[in-house]
Amino acid sequence: MKKLTLFLALLFAGIASIAQEMQTYQYAERDTLKLYLDFYTPAQVHDSTICVVYVFGGGFIGGHRDGDFEKAYFKQLVDEGFQVAAIDYRLGLKGVKNLSITHSEPLENAINWATEDAISAIAYLLDHSKELKVNKDYIVMIGSSAGAITSLQTDYVLCNGFLNSDILPEDFHLAGVVSYAGAIFSHEGKVQYRNHAPAPTMMYHGTADRLVPYKQIKFFKLGFFGTDALVDRFEKFDYPYFARRFEGYGHSVAVGGPYTVDDLLWFCRHYIYNKERIQVDGTYNNLDPATMPPYDMYTPKDLYK
Repeated sequence: MKKLTLFLALLFAGIASIAQEMQTYQYAERDTLKLYLDFYTPAQVHDSTICVVYVFGGGFIGGHRDGDFEKAYFKQLVDEGFQVAAIDYRLGLKGVKNLSITHSEPLENAINWATEDAISAIAYLLDHSKELKVNKDYIVMIGSSAGAITSLQTDYVLCNGFLNSDILPEDFHLAGVVSYAGAIFSHEGKVQYRNHAPAPTMMYHGTADRLVPYKQIKFFKLGFFGTDALVDRFEKFDYPYFARRFEGYGHSVAVGGPYTVDDLLWFCRHYIYNKERIQVDGTYNNLDPATMPPYDMYTPKDLYK
């Protein structure tokens, strides 16, 4: 990966060019907290235009839907013809300390809140699909870190009828999910998709990620299942997926979105438009350690202390 600072320097000048194509909407209110989404529209919208619901990262303690990094990434997506809905969500781990598998309730609550908010954002898009020109059959969730957890968890919830999934039409399915360093929280042991199969899923993860598990963390039936564990499930049940593993990398893979737009275009063409039930799995080795930012080896103790 190239350095994030170089990417922002190259694209910062182009951020303003998408501002005029963006509208902000309040999609929900939780207690006194108003939740918004920024909706970016490409120059041309067709019946088959894909709407990306983007969920930012930040450990459920910070982050923004409209940060400079996010705006630069959205410009790439809009230039490629995607609609983008960048959403707020409740940050449920603010002030939480000493997270662990035996002190996981705050994490579970934070994931559930963010997932409920994401589902509400999708409901807003569907309720306003005519004016926004959103096709319900082409909604893809993309998330980074906490946003990747939320994106994977949203599809898991929709497939199992959990939380507030009943506010969406019964026949609604996500067209795809893209996770940059994400995982699924489950009380059921291994992840199960009971009511219908998961959406085609693209997963990126560093094998040395110490913040969001690349493999899994389990305590009896309670578990947090990362890319490696999810691929095993997708393989077992023949679900379509696209996985990229980064040998020796930690959590910096979470900011990989801007560097993998070509992968995303390929994924959308084959998995969403052509509906190919294929499985792609690859590992990047011998990556340059100099490209790893300082937070690459963060652990929960670095954030929740």
